[in-house]
Amino acid sequence: QVQLVESGGGSVQAGGSLTLSCVASGGTFTNYGMGWFRQAPGKERELVAVILPDLSTNYTDSVKGRFTISRDSAKNTNYLQMNNLKPEDTAVYYCNARRPFSPIDYWGQGTQVTVSS
Repeated sequence: QVQLVESGGGSVQAGGSLTLSCVASGGTFTNYGMGWFRQAPGKERELVAVILPDLSTNYTDSVKGRFTISRDSAKNTNYLQMNNLKPEDTAVYYCNARRPFSPIDYWGQGTQVTVSS
């Protein structure tokens, strides 16, 4: 059974940095797309960043130039480096895994990121 476990959330002041990690287990993930979503109170869950099996990446406009997604296939781990954090980045961040063309999404439990001004 696929499991995703996030870590690295916390509270920082605006302009600070955090790195989120997501460890995957229960499968072989080299052919999975791995991503990060976030959900702020009262808002819908939104895609933040995704890294595909070919290591191509995509980011939502609001984090371009500040966030970097990467993966270490040998460790079944992907990372989200977040720099120059802003209060509007405050949300619960969720790790996601999906094989291309599959309708099945796997989710982690979420990790809270709080950015104060």
